[in-house]
Parts: sequence; structure tokens; C-alpha cells
Amino acid sequence: MGFTGWMDGGDVSTGTVDYLVNALAGDRIAEIDPAPFYIYNMPGSMEVTALFRPHVRIADGLIEEFTEPDNAFYCVPDRNLILFAGKEPNMAWSAYADCILDLAASCGVTTLHFVGSVAGLVPHTREPRFFGSVSDAGMLPWLEEHGVTPSDYEGPGSFITYLTTRVRERGLSLATLVAGIPTYVDGKNTKCIKTAVQKVGTMLSLDLNLRELERLSAAFEKQLDETIQERPELAEQIRKIEAIYDRETLGTHEDELREWFENQGFQVD
Repeated sequence: MGFTGWMDGGDVSTGTVDYLVNALAGDRIAEIDPAPFYIYNMPGSMEVTALFRPHVRIADGLIEEFTEPDNAFYCVPDRNLILFAGKEPNMAWSAYADCILDLAASCGVTTLHFVGSVAGLVPHTREPRFFGSVSDAGMLPWLEEHGVTPSDYEGPGSFITYLTTRVRERGLSLATLVAGIPTYVDGKNTKCIKTAVQKVGTMLSLDLNLRELERLSAAFEKQLDETIQERPELAEQIRKIEAIYDRETLGTHEDELREWFENQGFQVD
């Protein structure tokens, strides 16, 4: 599952699912009617209200497009997989969750997975770390096996966290996979999408062809590097972020590094 809105920085959540839909030739099998779940007429400033209203396009006085939030399910039968891309609901979370859980039950789904992202002190020159949460403690070893750190978080909640609290009443399991991405990169982050697709593919044994995505990721990173070279103050900030990130990564893997050195015959204090 991927959602726009919360935890979709760099379009990593929706971008990962969109890539999988296209790469695996998913067939659209169902959708959730947006009418009960979204606020269109939000009071406030133009900057705020614009985020809630449907997208429209008018050309030569004629309305050519009026787009409401899309919430669609796609089936990939040969991979035993259903993909879902939607927009986090503003209202009626319980009913929206029922839509997802009812379809899961009707299709014999046993496990749900969410992929997303959050912005943080992450340099674009490093691979993003992944954090996760689960509906069942028995899934934690599986996350850690794939290099996903159990999340420690307290603050505003997302719809996916609410859904995680609901799955067990249906006899289902749910795991989240959330990438940390750079705060200073605006728009679609193709490199982080590539990394998330790789991680999902490995965890779900999807055997994906990523050549085109790797090409797009390399072009994105090259363009970003060129932009940063023209801004020395930003380059200096990124070097500081790299130092912090590397120290944190080293600390995360300190026990593994200690064991490796000791296995090579070194004395580690």
C-alpha cells in the first residue's frame, strides 16, 4: 500500500506502488468512492485550502479535467499480490479501513504492507535507512532480518497506524516500511523510490528488473549534485549531515562491526 499525504515525502510511498503497478502490469480491480472520505471546502487561507480541493484543468473556457482523489486496487495474479494506491482519508477512517479490510478478506489476503517515507537529517549521498512497525511482535525478526529498524515514535498518528491497530480483528497482519529521506530535496525523489522498490522487492521476493529505475535514479542524483555544487552553503550543510548520519549508522551496526573484527583476529576494546 502507498498513500499520498502523510509519509509520502519525495513521492516515495505512491511512487513505489506506481512503479510496481507498471512493472508488474497490475490490473485495476476495484476502487474506493472518494465522496465520504475527503474535505474539499476547507476554510482558511488560499495556501491551505488549495491542498484539499480537487484538481481541475480548464482550456479555452471548457472544463477538461476535474480530478477527485483516486483510491485504486490492482491485482497481479502471477505474483499473488494486490497493490493499492490512495490518498490518506480526511474523515471516516473506520469506514475507509473497512473498505481495505473487506477487499483483503474477499481476496484471501493474509498480510498487508505499507511503504512510505519521512524527511530527516539524511544526506542524498547515502542510502536511506528504513524503519518499521508491525501489528504482531512475531513479525519483528522478519523486519530486522531485512535491515529494517523497529520504530520508536511518539507524535501525530497516520491512517496507516490506525489501520495497523485494526487488522488483527480480521485475523490479518500488517508491517510498515518507512524510509528516511533528505529534507532539502524538493519534489519526487527518484533515488529513494529506487531504494524503496529494491527493499520491497527483496522482502516480498518479487524478482524485479530495475535497470530503467536505476538509470533514472543515477540521472536524478547527477542533476542534484550539479545543483549543490552551485550552492557552497548547502554543500557545507550536507557535509555536516553526512558526518552525523555516518556516526549514527556506525552506532547502529557497532555490535556487528565488533564481531567482524574479532573474527578477523583483532582485539577490540
